[in-house]
Amino acid sequence: MIIESRFKPAWWMTNRHLQTGWQKIHRRKLICPTIQQRLELADGDFIDIHWSEKPKKHYSSPLVIVLHGLEGSVRSTYARGMMNAVRQQGWIGVLMHFRSCGGIANRLARAYHSGDTEDLNFLITYLRQKYPNAPCYAVGFSLGANVLVKFNGEQAKDNPLSASVAICPPLDLAASCLHIQRGFAKVYQKYLLDMMLDNLARKMQSVDLSLYLGKKPEKFNKIRTIWQFDQTITAPLHGYRSAQDYYQKCSGRQFLKQVQKPLLVIHAADDPFLSPDSVPQAHELSSHVTFELSQKGGHVGFISGPSPRQVEYWLETRTLEYFRQILAANKPLTD
Repeated sequence: MIIESRFKPAWWMTNRHLQTGWQKIHRRKLICPTIQQRLELADGDFIDIHWSEKPKKHYSSPLVIVLHGLEGSVRSTYARGMMNAVRQQGWIGVLMHFRSCGGIANRLARAYHSGDTEDLNFLITYLRQKYPNAPCYAVGFSLGANVLVKFNGEQAKDNPLSASVAICPPLDLAASCLHIQRGFAKVYQKYLLDMMLDNLARKMQSVDLSLYLGKKPEKFNKIRTIWQFDQTITAPLHGYRSAQDYYQKCSGRQFLKQVQKPLLVIHAADDPFLSPDSVPQAHELSSHVTFELSQKGGHVGFISGPSPRQVEYWLETRTLEYFRQILAANKPLTD
């Protein structure tokens, strides 16, 4: 179902660009202590995860997986805020770095993308085996939110997650890629693309990508848009025929109908990153999906509060509220 969000933006921050960029400045010094762990993968690569604290063997409270956005990491302010909120709830958070994120290049030529659910599946399997008494929840931001939606749809009734929250997912990748090339959104595209190219340069210090892409490294310097990056790098490295093929197969929108476990999707109509086409119709949702639409909020913003000195990061409040509701509903009845 599609519902109207209860979110009310701060009166002093109704502009979508302020909503989008506020916490990057306001929370730049936010402390979030974590414990890092490296997990080796079957293909010879690895993923790094960050715990808010390491669980004991018989830990039985929720484990909350946090998935960052494009070129994000545990240093991203929204990720640190969510990890701290999970800690304050008395639960344990575990943030997964997608391959090549966090400042450390992965070993293989491949990296990560908006539809890569294999590593998430690996992590969840690992957590379920290591901590069988702990229910698993997950929250994803932007790219990580699209991955989470796709995972929920792919797994359907076999989904091991008790519930998920997808925040500002680009459910229509092609439309959003075009959207970010227009008007002021070009500023966001350049910001993201610069980080993507920096990550690529870091990877090329250890892996000769020209062997996999059929192009010389100097060709990569001509990339000016995210679409060109996906056409030249993302698609061929991950087995897609083209950027369009990648977008078509990995957009989360087509997976919403298959979801069989509680999923909350939070979206702002004024999101400067995402196309309006990212908003699905009610008939595209399974009965387990709640699509919460707000008129304001920007991209991963949703800032409320009476003044700049009294700020509420509503996404954290709403996410944990949703997880508490699902946890209460799943709690077995006792005499």
